[in-house]
Order: sequence, then C-alpha cells, then structure tokens
Amino acid sequence: MPTSPISPLIDKIAVIGVGLIGGSVASALKERGLVGHVVGCARSAPTLDMAMERGLIDSSTTNVGEAVSGSDVVLLATPVGTMASLLPQVGEALQAGAIVTDAGSTKRRVVDIARDALSDHFEHFVPAHPVAGSESSGPAAARSDLFVDHWTVLTPTAETNSVSIQKIAQLWEQIGSHIKIMEVDAHDRVLGMTSHLPHIVAYALVSQLAQQVDQDDCLALAAGGFFDITRVAGSDPVMWRDICLDNKEVTVELINTYQTILDRIKESITESDGESLEGLFEAAKLLRNRLETIKTESKN
Repeated sequence: MPTSPISPLIDKIAVIGVGLIGGSVASALKERGLVGHVVGCARSAPTLDMAMERGLIDSSTTNVGEAVSGSDVVLLATPVGTMASLLPQVGEALQAGAIVTDAGSTKRRVVDIARDALSDHFEHFVPAHPVAGSESSGPAAARSDLFVDHWTVLTPTAETNSVSIQKIAQLWEQIGSHIKIMEVDAHDRVLGMTSHLPHIVAYALVSQLAQQVDQDDCLALAAGGFFDITRVAGSDPVMWRDICLDNKEVTVELINTYQTILDRIKESITESDGESLEGLFEAAKLLRNRLETIKTESKN
C-alpha cells in the first residue's frame, strides 16, 4: 500500500454517487491519507446516511451544486444515463481550475455531454473508467482495496489539460490502479467486447433459465460453470441498461457477431460435424489459456 503523503493529494473532493465505485474511491482516498475532506452527494438520504456511518465520507448533501462548490476534484460515480442531467449542474457550481472526472463504463456520450455542459471548464474534464467492480452495489459494498491491481482507463481528449490528466492519473495510481490511456472510441469498442457483451450474455442465460419448464431442477443442479458465467447478471440493472444504450452501435455489432458464432456452433452440432466443433473449441481454449497467462503476468 502506498505511504501517506505529508499533505493530501486533494484538499476536497465531491463524490457524486456514493455506491460501490464512488464509495470505494472515497474509502481508498481516506484510508491512504490522500484527501482532506470528502463530501458525498446522492439522491437518497438513507444512502448518504449509510456512507456516513461506514466512514466513507465526511459530509453529505443531496444538492449537487452544494457538493461541488469549493471542491478541488469532482468525481461522477453514477450510472452513465444520469450524466446529461448531472453535468450541467456540476458546471454551474465549479470553482476555477477544479477538475471533473467520472467513472462511467462508456465514454463517447459522456465526453460529448461534458463538452457542452462544462463549456470553459471542459479542459479540466478527465474521462475515466476503473475496470473493477462487483455484482454487489451501494455503499455497503464499497471497499478500499477494490481498485488494487486493476486497470483504470483514462480517455482524455485533445483539449484536456495535461496537469489535470496527471492529477487524476495520480489519484488512481495512489489507490492501487494501473493506468492505461486510450482514445475515446477505442475504449468503447474494447470494453464493449470485454465487459459489455459478457454482461449481456450473462443476463441472456439467466433469462433463458427463467423460461425453462424444469426451472427448479435447473436451479438445484446449476454447477460451477453456470455460476461463473452468470455471476455478473447480479449487477445493477439500471447501470447496465444505460451502458447498453449509451454504447448502442458497438453493442449491437458485437451481439450480431456473437450470434453468427453461435449459428456456426449450432450448424456444426446439427450436421454432426465434430471436427469443426472441436476446432472451434480448441482455438477458444488456446486463447483463453493465453488470457489466463496475461492476467497472471500483469499481477507480478
């Protein structure tokens, strides 16, 4: 764990959305002595009360402008579907030089909204996506080690201030993340394949299970493989609704490709083409093993 600095990295941060991601960022910053004061903002008073009880935040408000006022950094950790309403409120209350960042799983639409909503402050907007999470949600799920040894992707634009980029990169690095810089649309394509499509597949599998006439037996006999592949179907439905709609074109293209591959598998089974089936499975197995190796090496 990084040693605490003599003075905090951030004097005051406003965390808009104190659920799993926002709460975990707040907790990690406070635990490491990286922040002087965390003000949490949410629509729900009970959510804020829980965040206060758990020591994730130092003060709370349901008013976005009040949270943002006087803050050096503003973190938007809410579903991406809320950005259109939140970013204009943030822009109205920002102090000069304050940095705005987010933790959204899609980036193109958020960047476009921020460019309009933040106006002259847009140069201090640093889009970010911590590639970490859990199927659990809310402040009760927040933990200070959530981002350790996980990637956080930054997608700055040509207008983004370099000092602001460095500050946000330092924030994520200090709470355990590895930083990767990507172009906005490249992020949405890559994460569409590696994160968004797997969630859709998991939701689809569980939806198919719900249609089985022998559902109770399926539930009783579901083995580890089914649990592993559908674990993420326990994630926040609102968040994933917004992600799918925000990254619509990429998501639809990936679903179409996935359906094509399923059709190939179906055709091989229908025609009893074991050689074709085994070849596809073997190629997938080799790539999966390579993925496992890369994952292990990245932790060392």
